[in-house]
Amino acid sequence: MTKEQTWSQRFESALHPAIARFNASIGFDIELIEYDLTGSQAHAKMLAHTGIISLEEGEQLVAGLEEIRQEYHQGKFQPGVDAEDVHFAVEKRLTEIVGDVGKKLHTARSRNDQVGTDTRLYLRDQIQQIKSELREFQGVLLDIAEKHVETLIPGYTHLQRAQPVSLAHHLLAYFQMAQRDWERLGDVSRRVNISPLGCGALAGTTFPIDRHYTAKLLDFDDIYANSLDGVSDRDFAIEFLCAASLIMVHLSRLAEEVILWSSEEFRFVTLKDSCATGSSIMPQKKNPDVPELVRGKTGRVFGHLQAMLVIMKGLPLAYNKDLQEDKECLFDSVKTVKASLEAMTILLREGLEFRTQRLAEAVTEDFSNATDVADYLAARGVPFREAYNLVGKVVKTSIAAGKLLKDLKLSEWQQLHPAFAADIYEAISPRQVVAARNSYGGTGFVQVSKALIAARAQIDR
Repeated sequence: MTKEQTWSQRFESALHPAIARFNASIGFDIELIEYDLTGSQAHAKMLAHTGIISLEEGEQLVAGLEEIRQEYHQGKFQPGVDAEDVHFAVEKRLTEIVGDVGKKLHTARSRNDQVGTDTRLYLRDQIQQIKSELREFQGVLLDIAEKHVETLIPGYTHLQRAQPVSLAHHLLAYFQMAQRDWERLGDVSRRVNISPLGCGALAGTTFPIDRHYTAKLLDFDDIYANSLDGVSDRDFAIEFLCAASLIMVHLSRLAEEVILWSSEEFRFVTLKDSCATGSSIMPQKKNPDVPELVRGKTGRVFGHLQAMLVIMKGLPLAYNKDLQEDKECLFDSVKTVKASLEAMTILLREGLEFRTQRLAEAVTEDFSNATDVADYLAARGVPFREAYNLVGKVVKTSIAAGKLLKDLKLSEWQQLHPAFAADIYEAISPRQVVAARNSYGGTGFVQVSKALIAARAQIDR
């Protein structure tokens, strides 16, 4: 609003320039322009369909809105703070194009149901894009996993060596996380895809509108049954931010592992030059910037979720200006999730290489086969808890002697318990330790191969 403009005839003076800037959302809600134009075209068609305006007026409005779309694409329509928000900017420009008939567009509609409609159209579209990016991310995980079914990697609990696993099995864990993310977004999308258009400011309208007609034009699955709820609901946005936060949790967990794996202490992966940077002072450094940034950006999305929860927790029905703050939370979260998914997909596909020789060495230099010694005895009739205590004892004495379990002589094994035979060495070899875990969902090579086939079919259908 400028000094020359008042809000309406109800007001005697214009907004203070600083308050006008504070009040304006055009700086960020221009992101909604495509969706605002699409929603407005549907509204104009409905007004003509129900006879609220003439068919000719409806056609003029639709054509004028399409002209604004083309102007925006060509960079000719760039409203500033005077427009306050994208909705007023579009309506003002429409009136310039088609004349007074443009002033009829807002009949039977409030900015409250209008912005709710635009936001849902935007988020519905963005969810589909994120789901596509998740599928690409999953595909890259599978591409790598299929090459490393029999590559072994130390498995950890409490960040301590626990049991060796198939590298493919490890990567498939992230595939399953991403699958839940994909499915979760689908669940959210169903609640996003409900139309508030026609709810008015809060109480509906006196005009004989057809809300189902606009919902069908805009491919909504349903309409809000309560107008108060329709204009004030942001559950769908909070649900999306929850889903987005979980996507970032999963990416951040993988990012943390890549950071560890690329360190000199682990040396499980080599970072390629295309996805790493150097130090400004230490020429030997190669820094894992991509996973570090993903790890850092995760908190940003968490913050947007918290902000939305705080915005909503004290709002009385129906619409309140606080709800203007939902857009920056949503827009930034969408951009952050998409950018992070893209970066991690590129990193996996092009930016790192697993050091298979180092991994093969890593699984032979610890006591992660201790459980298999206990299982060996249990399979020969020794109660598991007794076997567990015996193995704990031998691990303790081996550490004191500077030995690993593979270094013990058969006589030492048999001195521990007569059930041990020469096949103990094969039973505790890393490859056999992994292969033997053939229960459903386990790391055994047969199970991992089946899981890969199932996963590939899941993303291809």
